[in-house]
Amino acid sequence: MIELSPSAIAEIQRLQRHHPDPSAFFRLQIQPGGCAGLSYLTRFENQLDSSDRVHHCNGIQIVIDLHSTQYLQNLTIDFSEDLMGGSFRFHNPNAKKSCDCGVSFSIDES
Repeated sequence: MIELSPSAIAEIQRLQRHHPDPSAFFRLQIQPGGCAGLSYLTRFENQLDSSDRVHHCNGIQIVIDLHSTQYLQNLTIDFSEDLMGGSFRFHNPNAKKSCDCGVSFSIDES
């Protein structure tokens, strides 16, 4: 369902090592917002909700809530650094439109 590039795996593992609880889950969520309508939210969490799904990807446990699942089918997450710093890059085949920053998208063509 979700693919992580080697650089994304390395960055998630690095962040997890520096988190107060290194066993926390990596949550990936979609929320309203951003210039295209929907945006990606990532964070570490210890709690799971009853509707959460846990996906195992190269040793990383990715938690996705039921609502977000529909937007994340076949998503690829990459991590890259440039002059502005490093950030996750989301390559989402479900997105019909994305903003230039790459963290906001829409699923309709309006």
